[in-house]
Parts: sequence; structure tokens; C-alpha cells
Amino acid sequence: VMGTYHPHGDSSIYEALARMAQDFSMRYPLIDGHGNFGGTGPDEGPAAMRYTECRLAPLALELMAGIDQETVDFDPNYDATAEEPTVLPSRFPNMMVNGSQGIAVGMATNIPPHNLGEVIDATTHLLEHPDATPDDLMAFVKGPDFPSGALILGRQGILDAFRTGKGSIKLRAVAEIEEGRSGETRIVVSEMPYQTSIASVSKRIEELVRAGELDGIAEVQDDSSGGKTRLIIRLKRDANANVVLNNLYKQTPLQTSFAVNTVALVDGVPRTLDLAQMLTYYVAHQVDVVTRRSEFLLKKYQDRAHIVEGLLKAIDMLDAVIAAIRASDDRPEARATLMAEPFSFTEVQATHILDMTLGRLTRLGRTELESELAELREKIT
Repeated sequence: VMGTYHPHGDSSIYEALARMAQDFSMRYPLIDGHGNFGGTGPDEGPAAMRYTECRLAPLALELMAGIDQETVDFDPNYDATAEEPTVLPSRFPNMMVNGSQGIAVGMATNIPPHNLGEVIDATTHLLEHPDATPDDLMAFVKGPDFPSGALILGRQGILDAFRTGKGSIKLRAVAEIEEGRSGETRIVVSEMPYQTSIASVSKRIEELVRAGELDGIAEVQDDSSGGKTRLIIRLKRDANANVVLNNLYKQTPLQTSFAVNTVALVDGVPRTLDLAQMLTYYVAHQVDVVTRRSEFLLKKYQDRAHIVEGLLKAIDMLDAVIAAIRASDDRPEARATLMAEPFSFTEVQATHILDMTLGRLTRLGRTELESELAELREKIT
């Protein structure tokens, strides 16, 4: 990245890479990481880059599918020594599926992640019904799908976000009131709101208890391990668990809100998009990608068919072709002879005939060429 695409520092590039491998940051990670890629807490960053390895995840290969078939435009990179794609072919709507967060002058964006299956179903519906409204598509996309789980409170925030591109979605941790072994009551948190860490919640609870603003809590213990969230809040004997839990939602990050602001670049201009517009622009991009890929493949097959036709024609008049080549002084003269009457090969065909090995002149070579030509014509059609 540093040498070819962006003159950033290595640490910022590595942080972006590490985030793409974190299953709690990305709904569908694009990097398959090996090693410690960190946790949700402020002190749980990924290991130093010399201790981690990575490769593209299978889904990321779908983002790149067809990039070598002239499906997208390329621009020079920052020092014009190489070229980079202006956009990826993207066989799935990554901006919506994995969400996006960005700050730029006058155009911040904050798009939550969504469920891949739901988004694909909505896109398929849109292909069949191009005038579908955001409300029609909400039959498929129920709402954001955050990788860390948790609950979304109410539907109004989702409706606003999908209909207008802006909305506030309230997220609440999944917590249950249990009875401990020794009879004490405790609150067990098993799912956290998106981008909220257990460390920040524990710290906030301790601050509130110390300041006397939160009563009834005896102890906070983090039992999370192996990617499973488990925060245990032990209560004092006389505490009312429901009251404590409601206070926790009100005063700590166990309840947060996600401010949706769906701003994306459309033909280079930032625009706020609703659900239908986002998918409509994605479909238009796919139509462009598929068209360009088809044109690329058609030309490739037509060029090859032209050569194969020339080779078959050469085999039909083989003795004359060999005699003409042997009578020529050099390669340019031989090519000119093949392009003249009575042969009338094109320059491409003549060059290829001169490059042909003697092994291709057998009967078997002819059968191979005939079956290849039939296959090419089928593909061209």
C-alpha cells in the first residue's frame, strides 16, 4: 500500500488492515488474519505487525472479481508509477453490508453494517421491480445487523435511516438477571452494543459507584474469553435488580445510539441516500461491470477465433504455405507472401502461422483446432 497506492505511514495502514480482520468491527471481515488482532477495549490493540499474518478472506475476492477483465477504470497512483482502480467491481454491496465511517470536510458519513443475505434479497427484488420504494425493500432488510449483537430499541430510528438516509438507532446490551450460587443476585451481560468495550463499561460503573451516583452494586467482574462476552455485575443484598439495570442503561454505555448518516459519493458528488437509492446505484454499477466484462470476453474470444480460423485455413493448403515460407528470404518477406494472393491471411493470422510449431500440423492438431473453434463460436454467441 505504502509503495504503490497511498503515501500514508505504516501504522495507519496496519490499523486499517487489522480492523478488516476483526469480526467485532466488520460484519463480514475482508481479511483472514493469523495472530492476535486485538479486542474491543482501548488497551486491546492488535499485536505488533511482525507477529501477524494475513491474506484476503474469500468474500474479499468477490470484491475484486473481474478486476483484470477491464470491468472498472484505472487512474495513475500518487506518483504515476502504477495504476489503481477508481472503484472495485464488488460482486456484493460492501458499503451497505460492512458499513462505513468517514470524516471529510463537510461530509461525515456513518453507515451501519447490514445482513448480507437480506441485502442481496433486496437487490434481487430491486432488479425485478426497479421502482421499488425504501418501504418495499424493508420487507427484506429488517434493519442494521451489528457484528457484536445487542438489541435495537424501537423501529423509528431504522425507518428514518432507510427512508431519509439519516436516523438515530438506539442499541442496548443483552443482560439477564440471575441468581448466583450463594444466593446473591447478579446481572450478566452477554452482548454489547456496537463499538462498546467491556473495559469502558466497567470503568464507567466504577466511577459512578465511587461518586455515589449508582447504588446497589457490590462488584464488577469480566469473565469474557474466546470471543464470548460475559460481564458479571454482582448486586448488594438489598438492591432491586431491575432498578439497577435500568440505571445502568441510562448512565453507562450499556445503552448507546448509532447516528446513521448515509452519505456516499455518486459520480464524485457527496449525496445522502435512502435504502432504495443506495441499492439502485449499486445495481447500475453491476450492470456496467457485467457489460464491460462481457465486452472484454467477447473481444478475447473473437481474436482467438480469428487466429484459429487462419490456422485451419493454413492446414487446408499446407504444402503451398510451406513452399511459400521456404522460398522467402526472411520472416517479413514470408509474412508479406502469406498476406498476398492466393493465401490472403490477415497480418495477425500470418504472424501466428509463422510462430506455429510443426506438431500442430498433424491430423490431431486439426481436430483440436476444429473443436476449439466450435467452442469459441458458442461462447461468442
